[in-house]
Amino acid sequence: MTASASARLAYIDWMRGLACVLMFQTHCYDSWLGGDARKSTFFMWSQLGGTLPAPLFLFLAGISFALVVDKLRQKGVSASQVARTTIRRGAEIFGLGLLFRLQEFLIAWGWAPRSDLFRVDVLNTIGLSMMLMGVVCWMVLRFNSGPRARFALGMTAAGAGMSISLLTPLLWTSWRLRWLPWPLESYITGVHNLGEPQAWLFPIFPWAGFAFVGLAAGLFLLSDGARKRGAASFVLAGAGGVGPIYLARWLDARSQRLYASYDFWHTSPNFFLIRVGMLLIILAVVYLWCRWGAGQWGFSPFIQLGQASLLVYWVHIEFVYGRFSILPKRTVGIRAASVGLLVIVLPMVLLSVFRARFKGRGARVWSHSRS
Repeated sequence: MTASASARLAYIDWMRGLACVLMFQTHCYDSWLGGDARKSTFFMWSQLGGTLPAPLFLFLAGISFALVVDKLRQKGVSASQVARTTIRRGAEIFGLGLLFRLQEFLIAWGWAPRSDLFRVDVLNTIGLSMMLMGVVCWMVLRFNSGPRARFALGMTAAGAGMSISLLTPLLWTSWRLRWLPWPLESYITGVHNLGEPQAWLFPIFPWAGFAFVGLAAGLFLLSDGARKRGAASFVLAGAGGVGPIYLARWLDARSQRLYASYDFWHTSPNFFLIRVGMLLIILAVVYLWCRWGAGQWGFSPFIQLGQASLLVYWVHIEFVYGRFSILPKRTVGIRAASVGLLVIVLPMVLLSVFRARFKGRGARVWSHSRS
């Protein structure tokens, strides 16, 4: 795998930037379109595209997690220290998710219900997923060492991701943990305070499954064999993504059902498999685009957004869904909403540029002050 000049892997930033753009369009059209526009084919495709940003963010969190774990293992760090480092980072992300909810509640003071403070958003789930992956790393690395450890951890991560998906339909229906207080149960099934699991939230089941799949994929790409094959390993991963898609479509077409309650779009392991396949294909295409295509020619808005994904996620929400929305909600047509989308995307790119320059300047000032 090739690293960029800034020691970041360009394909990861590019994919994260793609997730940002897909997220922007999903949020903008969902917030602003009204009337017949919400019944149009255009809106349907927009929302279908909206099924990818959260899996992308979580999948990439898993790949980045694999890079960190591999780097720590190369330094000879113990399993306990690997767990502490990764769990601490996950806790930081989770804390930022709680802080984001507090900010949104304070900005919307007077009309936002207090229950919004406990809403399970994707940032919360990324943090929790990292903490869970840290625990799994500790459990696996305690009993495995050397080249075998990476394989054991990868297989365990893949199994954990698939297990989360398989358990989701049960935990959302017949195995509901109703005895838990709803703020805690919401992290399992996204029930919030509404009595039933909500599809617009991001509970551990099924969403954390994408992070574990990303961890497995990252460990595969970091294996000795994959490093030797280089780009061919990414092509192999992309080709491997076709299998889950066709398997899921075949299973979905069967008349027999494993679960008494079947919800394809929200809890089905089949839809989970389809998105896993798509993530692997996107991973391969983006890697090849960054290595041999125009992915890194000059200035790349996707890479730029990817390097500041947390910041642009944090900022754009208030101008799309919040009190400072730049367009009236659920009232405009496709053309006006598209202009609004452009108005959101361009400032977010500029904000990411400013953040990169300020961060670099801040690092230089800090270095000079220490010397």
